[in-house]
Amino acid sequence: MYNEFYSLLAFFPIILAGILLIGLRLPAKYAMPITFMLTFLIAYFVWGMSFNRILASSFQGLIITSSILWIIFGAILLLNTLKHSGAINTINHGFSSISKDRRIQVILIAWLFGCFIEGASGFGTPAAVAAPLMVAVGFPPLSAVVFGMMIQSTPVSFGAVGTPMLVGVQGGLNKELITNQLNKIDLEWEYFFRVIVSDVAIIHAICGTFMPVLLIMIMTHFFGAKKKWINDIVSIFPFAIFAALCFTVPYLITAIFLGPEFPSIFGGLFGMAVVTLAVKYNFLVPKDIWEFEESSKWPKHWFGNVNMELKNNNTKKKIGNFVSWFPYILLAFFLILSRTNDNLNKFLKSVNINFLNILEEEKINAVFHFLYSPGSVLLFVSLITFFIHKMNFRQINHAFRDSTKTIFGAGFVLLFTVPLVRIMINSGINYNDFVSMPVAMAKGVSNTMGDVYPFFAPTIGAIGAFLAGSNTVSNLMLSQFQFETAIILELSGALMVAAQSVGAAAGNMIAIHNVVAASATVGLLGREGMTLRITILPTIYYLLFSGLIVLCLIYIFEFKGPL
Repeated sequence: MYNEFYSLLAFFPIILAGILLIGLRLPAKYAMPITFMLTFLIAYFVWGMSFNRILASSFQGLIITSSILWIIFGAILLLNTLKHSGAINTINHGFSSISKDRRIQVILIAWLFGCFIEGASGFGTPAAVAAPLMVAVGFPPLSAVVFGMMIQSTPVSFGAVGTPMLVGVQGGLNKELITNQLNKIDLEWEYFFRVIVSDVAIIHAICGTFMPVLLIMIMTHFFGAKKKWINDIVSIFPFAIFAALCFTVPYLITAIFLGPEFPSIFGGLFGMAVVTLAVKYNFLVPKDIWEFEESSKWPKHWFGNVNMELKNNNTKKKIGNFVSWFPYILLAFFLILSRTNDNLNKFLKSVNINFLNILEEEKINAVFHFLYSPGSVLLFVSLITFFIHKMNFRQINHAFRDSTKTIFGAGFVLLFTVPLVRIMINSGINYNDFVSMPVAMAKGVSNTMGDVYPFFAPTIGAIGAFLAGSNTVSNLMLSQFQFETAIILELSGALMVAAQSVGAAAGNMIAIHNVVAASATVGLLGREGMTLRITILPTIYYLLFSGLIVLCLIYIFEFKGPL
């Protein structure tokens, strides 16, 4: 059963989340529990889901949440371990000594190092790491936050070793139903998922190739003297495109051949190595050097209230460059080994926690691959780092304490967000013979927008990320909706889910949660609006360009996909 009223009602939890988070500026820790309760009420009283099925769906969501939190904890623990051992400061000093040109510095620190950090850690950490570093080497605090937010775009879909794809997309789709549809045409879920990953990488690689140029444009126009800012862009343009390709080319190749865990990590590592050598040998490096005006001429609103200095945290010893980078090299090695060695892969996947037909509800299952999870690899590397960096108990304690605080903050919101998504997805089995809520939403959108909908698919994903502050959560909330819309319009479901993930990544540039986190690191809390007024520009670019790419793939190149 379906009509426009039920389509609107299915949308209402998402609309309510927007009203609470944006209109009323209610913190997510209050908004999401309220949204969960509304979803429960609609599912029970309107859709006619049984209480037992709603409860089983909630348990399924909690199991998925635990897998997300495990990855977040591992990623943040590794970052905090490097912070408290002093390794991050060694990495910071290395960047500041490569070039005096601020345009090259922003490419190295924000674009390449930031993309790498996103791949390894995700969840807003690139801005929180890159922004203080840029301030420490002489960037205005406001500009540092803006640049830190801008890099949360291209690498985000494969951030936190692939979490937005592995957990967000896979957890947000009705895997069993889609698998049954694939089996009818002699295909498997793994193939379908690889197609989504490849589509995401292709769209991002095209859009991302111009992001360093946008970084330079915004830096020279908003934070320069503005007298010759166009000339400042022209002289650095070849180098900026070169630096972009040093990330996007290995990023694309890695996504296609290795999967979603590695693209941002390898792209960032390869880019940093090659671009650093290019600067050393003056390859495409402009003859002019661009610098900010003297800090005495900066407007007051550019400054934060935190004094940033490059100094060691809780340690007096200095750590060498190789030893500082070694944990990330180790992380990449173990991740590749666990994903490419068949025997190790089978062993790691054999240790899991399975939940089949939760509370005896049909097709409500969940599995937690404990050892195979990137979170376990991250934790293992963190433990090795304790010994390699010769950390004392106090430093280790600080690393665990800081990471645990982050988990409690993110965990509480996810405890409500993921279960409400699973209730919506599992709502197709009910007493009223209604289609599931995502299907009802899809029918409403397809009737309204028709064939032009693919252009707006990334924007839908961005709205989800803006509301939830996370690509992963946006994918969890909206992937099935995007897939169902594509099926109704007889388009590629894989491509539409890919458009969802790309848009959700772009939405991170204006996600309030991330802006607040980045602003806090440089003392700009309370002035998030200034950052958003600038980062909305690259967000619009990304959504328009990616929407156009999706339209071209469908109507010019006649892309079909497996489903």
